[in-house]
Amino acid sequence: MLFIILLLVITLAILFVKQRYNYWKVRGVPYLDPAFPTGNVRGLGTRLNLAEVLHNCYEQLKSRGGGPFGGIFFFLGPQVVATDLDFVKTILVRDFSYFHDRSLYYNERDDPLAAHLFTIEGSRWRALRAKLTPTFTSGKMKMMFPIVRDVAGELEKCLGQELVMDSNVEMKDILARFTTDVIGNCAFGLECNSLKNPGAEFREMGRRVSTLPPFMMIKFFLAQQIKPVARALGVTIMERDVTDFFMSTVKEVVEYREKSKVQRDDFMNLLIELKNSAKDSERLTLNEIAAQVFLFFFAGFDTSSTLMLFCLYELALNQDVQDKARQNVMEVLKQHGALSYDAALDMKYLDKCISETLRMYPPAAVIFRTATKDYPVPGTDFTIEKGTPVNISVLGIHRDPELYPDPMKFDPERFNPDQVAKRHPFAYLPFGEGPRLCIGMRFAQMQTRVGLATLLQNFRFTDFFQDADPTEDRSVKRIVRATGQFLVEY
Repeated sequence: MLFIILLLVITLAILFVKQRYNYWKVRGVPYLDPAFPTGNVRGLGTRLNLAEVLHNCYEQLKSRGGGPFGGIFFFLGPQVVATDLDFVKTILVRDFSYFHDRSLYYNERDDPLAAHLFTIEGSRWRALRAKLTPTFTSGKMKMMFPIVRDVAGELEKCLGQELVMDSNVEMKDILARFTTDVIGNCAFGLECNSLKNPGAEFREMGRRVSTLPPFMMIKFFLAQQIKPVARALGVTIMERDVTDFFMSTVKEVVEYREKSKVQRDDFMNLLIELKNSAKDSERLTLNEIAAQVFLFFFAGFDTSSTLMLFCLYELALNQDVQDKARQNVMEVLKQHGALSYDAALDMKYLDKCISETLRMYPPAAVIFRTATKDYPVPGTDFTIEKGTPVNISVLGIHRDPELYPDPMKFDPERFNPDQVAKRHPFAYLPFGEGPRLCIGMRFAQMQTRVGLATLLQNFRFTDFFQDADPTEDRSVKRIVRATGQFLVEY
């Protein structure tokens, strides 16, 4: 009897898996053949990260044609991968009302820091976005510019001191300390001093936030699959002491400023103004402030430092491009007399280098959306059912040879105005697009420009392996992701 029951259970499980893996076939949607148990994400977490997996799916589905999107399976779950840029525009802009949520797991009750602008959904997201948008205007960026410039001055001093000891410098850590100090100053109003002290508490918290241990990643994956159950059980993703650190820091800063009537030209000051707004509809709670400041910190320090690192890597490999970028910086500084907000905006060639780096190495390499209701795809007989995840492979689009010939060549001239005008407007999505466009885009661009301009003005960067055996592996993964080292010269 036990054998019969076991056999029945196994048979039903096999039939269930087969039924799930026929999902796209019975709907007539082009799809990639899955393999149990991972579906189409083989190698995820071992050989490949999610961005690389979806890049491969994008390439395979696009080569097959047959529609504006294709179907894949994330383990047993059917998901959409967009392959047509007009369809990408439809998802992000034209029919945004169907795809306004990311459906990422968060637990506001037990982990208030997780309920930030990136994760919350529906009407709550719209209301919060409307409150925060005025804090990221160009005028507000200009107001915070002196803070960023002052920290960049500390970056120059720090790198100069490092060079006294060794011309082989670990740039990844230095750049992360720079962006940590910038965000700490602008988001928390605190002098983090990680450029002076690599072991500073904010830097350590940044490391822990950006490198979750494997068991926390597994917990997030499981919680993502059963969100209602995980919330009921009180599952949190962030480690408790990290949450306590950020919550207590924000509370102390807010209370100090309100009691002492302190005013600073930073992000925290703008949030406190919203907290004390005369209009009930604009007010933020202390928990909401803490969540947004945490997002600003988490999204701002790691992505921008990585962007700067990859840009310096490519400039180290392409000395002629580095020379042009440095010349652009010097000419603009001579014209303006000093590094100002307007001067940074005038560094057009440097901006092209940043744009090309964002194309090759987009920090947000995948855009996630979920259908909030059944969506009949225009011009087809397909319907994307409610709850189906939709993936836009930014990495796949940015490295598509049909859009960018020789995509792995670093060529800032791709962003000359005439070249940009020839491309589909949704062929470049480093910050997303539409109503959920990255709200901190202007700030990220500002701190990146200031940091790179300061470095190029004072230092030259060369490839760490320039004198190595020509057969030596010179892959980006080895040089940048593993070591981040450059030879730096005055």
